[in-house]
Amino acid sequence: MRQRAQWGQASVEKMLGALPVVAAFCSRLRIRELVDAACPVRDVAELTHGQVIEVLVANRLTSPAPLVHVQEWARTWAVGEAFGVEPSLLNDDRIGRALDAVAPHLDQLAGSVGLAAIEAFGVDVTRLHWDLTSISLQGDFEQAEPGFAAPKFGHPKDRRPDLKQIQAGLAVSSDGAIPVFHRSYDGGAGEVGQVIPAMQALQRLAGPQPMLMIGDSKLISYANLAAMTAEQVAFIAPASKTYVSAQALAGQRLDQAHPVDYVAARDAGKDAGRRGTWHVSEDDMTLAGPRKKDPILTLRRIFVHSSARAQAAATARAKKLERARDDLARLERGLGGRHYPTEQAVTDRVTAIGRARRVTTYLVAVTGTDPATGKPTLTWNFDQNAIDAEAATDGWYALLTNLSPDQADAEQVLRHYKGQEAVERRHQAFKGPLAVTNLYLKNNRRINALITVICLALLIFCLIERQVRHTLAAQDKTKVNGLYAGRPAVPTGKLILDALAGIRLIPGTGQSPPTIPQPTDLQLHLLDLLDIDPRDLR
Repeated sequence: MRQRAQWGQASVEKMLGALPVVAAFCSRLRIRELVDAACPVRDVAELTHGQVIEVLVANRLTSPAPLVHVQEWARTWAVGEAFGVEPSLLNDDRIGRALDAVAPHLDQLAGSVGLAAIEAFGVDVTRLHWDLTSISLQGDFEQAEPGFAAPKFGHPKDRRPDLKQIQAGLAVSSDGAIPVFHRSYDGGAGEVGQVIPAMQALQRLAGPQPMLMIGDSKLISYANLAAMTAEQVAFIAPASKTYVSAQALAGQRLDQAHPVDYVAARDAGKDAGRRGTWHVSEDDMTLAGPRKKDPILTLRRIFVHSSARAQAAATARAKKLERARDDLARLERGLGGRHYPTEQAVTDRVTAIGRARRVTTYLVAVTGTDPATGKPTLTWNFDQNAIDAEAATDGWYALLTNLSPDQADAEQVLRHYKGQEAVERRHQAFKGPLAVTNLYLKNNRRINALITVICLALLIFCLIERQVRHTLAAQDKTKVNGLYAGRPAVPTGKLILDALAGIRLIPGTGQSPPTIPQPTDLQLHLLDLLDIDPRDLR
């Protein structure tokens, strides 16, 4: 016999999840205190801006979705109990006013919270990895407010040139990949021009201790390198072919390079014979400035060869040559037909094939017209000398640094540089678990402020991961049992937050305190590793 359900009252149970963890980390970073010091409110205000920003950080970490219906989220989650904030006060207008208030103080907040992270968690910032990413935006944003990074068309990392973008720069420590500093930039800003201001901000963060700044090829320009050298900031970055020519790379000899005992993360589970190999050699180079009076910079040039990179380059070249051959064969079959009736049409098609297949460097083609038939003709071949010249550079790239050999030999320079994947990994978290996509805000002032909120959330996300790993390391362990699909796994910020998401809370009534239904053994273990007691509510 079928049963009929009946209507009833909504459950009083709320989601608690990782809110106590987020609240504890916000307290250690002094987010509320720093925000309220920068932009205080009147005594009659029901909420401070610091309280709102803390709640928005928690929202990003527990329910990363477009920034709408925060008030409803706060009602279903134990925001009142964990943060002491009444959910009904978190309407869209109050959130917008908080974002407007903090916007003029974003650089100050980024530096202050980053310094609090360094002091509270003992983060080592002697080596920092710097990189920019782009965030695509929906809308036109024609009237950008001066003084804040403006949405503009640029070179988006997500390959959406139809959308305007804002750029965000992250500086990540080698110690735990902690994003200790961030800054927003115009969507069309060139990355090269942002290096010096970022370096100066990172110097203030690192204090008097020596600092090593590592970045991608956009770090390299005479102005940037001269400024870092003058400020006694060490750097490592790969050189583009503007600074190290293809001829210089082709001139390297693998049999004269030094093998490096380095295993890439992608090869960690492979047999020794299937792993990629690495070799390094070095020399010095000089870099002249644009003016005669500019000092000549002398840099160490570390040539690196990766067998995996060489194999990938050879495979890619073989594929594009084969595709170009197919295209040219089809063109030959169609000579004089409807699509290619004239010599000019054939020439245009050859040019298009060379550009599309990226074989212009070694495609030699001659077009003409047969005097007897009036039909176009085509002869072509690939210049083997050009192919061989390109193949000679396969697997090679150059790193430039001002570190002395006493500070780091060629192998150590390579190892330092390979840590650059840490900032790329944090950009992935920035756009993945924290869902930084499709921002729907009406002005660039609030967009800049929300990016800071997301970066603060990313900071906590990474500190949670670091603390769990450090506690495990003290116990001579690297994995948490049952963390991933019931199996042991190395803890990541996402896995930790996902595991804690199921914790619930039953609100207190009268003199009865709130009740937390018994967490699972895995949840209790993670809370113990984090040294957090979820029963300690604000």
